[in-house]
Amino acid sequence: MADPATYRPAPGSIPDSPGVYRFRDERGRVIYVGKAKSLRSRLGSYFADFASLHPRTQTMLQTAGRVDWTMVGTEVEALQLEYSWIKEYDPRFNVRYRDDKSYPYLAVTLNEEFPRVMVMRGAKRKGVRYFGPYSHAWAIRETVDQLLRVFPVRTCSPGVFKRQHQLDRPCLLGYIGKCSAPCVGRVTPEEHRLLADDFCDFMAGDTGRFIKRLERDMREAAASQEYERAARLRDDVRALEQALEKQAVVLGDTTDCDIVAFAEDELEAAVQVFYVRGGRIRGRRGWVVDKVEHVSTADLVETFLIQIYSESDSVPREVLVPALPPEEAAMTELLGEQRRGPVRLRVPQRGDKKSLLEMVARNAHEALKQHKTRRASDLTTRSRALQQLQEALELDEAPLRIECYDVSNLQGTNVVASMVVFEDGLARKAEYRRFTIRGVEGQDDVRSIHEVITRRFRRYLAESERTGELDVLGDELADADGDAAAHQPIDPETGRPRKFAYPPNLVLVDGGPPQVAAAQRALDELGVTDIAVCGIAKRLEELWLPAEDDPVILPRNSEGMFLVQRVRDEAHRFAITFHRQRRSKAMTVSELDSVPGLGPARRAALLKHFGSLKRLKEATPEQIAEVPGIGPRSAGTIAAALHGTPAPVHGEPAGDARDGAAGGAGGAAGEGTDTDGEHRGEPT
Repeated sequence: MADPATYRPAPGSIPDSPGVYRFRDERGRVIYVGKAKSLRSRLGSYFADFASLHPRTQTMLQTAGRVDWTMVGTEVEALQLEYSWIKEYDPRFNVRYRDDKSYPYLAVTLNEEFPRVMVMRGAKRKGVRYFGPYSHAWAIRETVDQLLRVFPVRTCSPGVFKRQHQLDRPCLLGYIGKCSAPCVGRVTPEEHRLLADDFCDFMAGDTGRFIKRLERDMREAAASQEYERAARLRDDVRALEQALEKQAVVLGDTTDCDIVAFAEDELEAAVQVFYVRGGRIRGRRGWVVDKVEHVSTADLVETFLIQIYSESDSVPREVLVPALPPEEAAMTELLGEQRRGPVRLRVPQRGDKKSLLEMVARNAHEALKQHKTRRASDLTTRSRALQQLQEALELDEAPLRIECYDVSNLQGTNVVASMVVFEDGLARKAEYRRFTIRGVEGQDDVRSIHEVITRRFRRYLAESERTGELDVLGDELADADGDAAAHQPIDPETGRPRKFAYPPNLVLVDGGPPQVAAAQRALDELGVTDIAVCGIAKRLEELWLPAEDDPVILPRNSEGMFLVQRVRDEAHRFAITFHRQRRSKAMTVSELDSVPGLGPARRAALLKHFGSLKRLKEATPEQIAEVPGIGPRSAGTIAAALHGTPAPVHGEPAGDARDGAAGGAGGAAGEGTDTDGEHRGEPT
């Protein structure tokens, strides 16, 4: 790798003016293109303090061999030149948007003598008018089928058109009135083009004019007793209305805007755009981008606007975004030149537009989730990820079973931890565990990790010892051939390995060196020596090994890094979910909590039986005693407590033997915990 100091420009040689700069590698290839209001200030920031730069920026500088720049007159010219160079050089360190799938458009070929309506994908062609994009091609065909009653435009291919012209006979659509049959001369080219123009106007949002015209003609036909024609016009009106119903009305009739939203993590981002024309959602489109450099949401917005709208002929009057780009004025001017009219960039703060932006954001999150799922479902990709982890962490074998631990709390309260399990690169949700931290006070992730690892592997040793697979000293779990999987303890009831007796190949903790050291110390204290440990630090996505001064850096776009990040994010999600459940439960105080001798299971049984606390209060002691696990004396105590009257006095202690047994068993089961406090599985 090159030393940035070797190609740093001489002091005073960089102009203090707007411009665009290019970093090139030793072979002269452009690896990064950027723009700046002040070239001197921007380039100086790269070479001022190398250690303070983001690791990805450091990698770019070490890959580069020299830097050059070009001065321009204005910030708008800088934006235009930056886009041109990114498109020309395709630099590896620049953000480039790629479609997460190929979206279909409704296209009208106005460049032909007889314009044709068709579904089209791929690059746009000159002389063709496009509407959309749409999510599904069948949705376009349904809409076109409705509109052909009113606008019988040609939809056939050139081959069919030529054949029917030679036969001097229209196709089926011509016979049923859904094509004006220009192939046999029923309409002139001018009349057919007028139909195509009306079709385009309707699709562009000018819908009211056509519906009003048809309704007027229908009334005139009815007045002149042309009832068949009036009925046909009535059906045409219904066809147009049905076509409009397929497009949701979300804003005012005069609103034309694009709504842009992002969902992102440290490595990737997904963007969704909803196209609103005439107040209706006319289509949507999505992209996925690799975040090669460290970029903020505002930077993503700027890059998106440049790349998507710079060559577009459908720039709207308004673009709603989650954050304004850094150079808002220049970007607005650039989009205005492209549209040949004013363009407004807005971050909606309230009302329908804010709600719509939130809906688009939810779609972006779902798109990112589906993208990651598709990537994780590929067997070859998962195998490559496991192999990369094995090589990077210097493991004896691929980590076919990974357990990841994360701690969640709110200012030291309701401290919980999660354990998620991935086998062969896929989540095994049935084997997830949740822990309530008991031996730690306050916000201490290190001690919490130590407690969780100790409890989990103490159970592993106990299960293995109980089944004869491991003695008290913790001998290694392997046969003569070293096959550890062959010795997994089997549950005689299910025929599957006992969960806590099934050891992982790799323990992954969410955190840096302190958390990793705590996990390794817990394993050492238990005498477990055949399980690898590493941690992943959130900010820089580094992997830390025990007793190592330097982290392991996986390539940011490698499958191994993707797998580790996905496991970590799942552990974080699972811990946050459990923490919120406990916090919500702690904030909910029920009148049943004050009833002596009433455990969680019997409280739940009472509420399930009566449906609500109000109905329980209205019940008599005899009705309460009908609940399984509730005896007559307990029923009297419950009724008295709910009505604020003294509890009945009996010769025996409140709660008979049946009550005590049920309460004890129910109290353990009601929380979904076992004797060590672990909560099993993914919550339903």
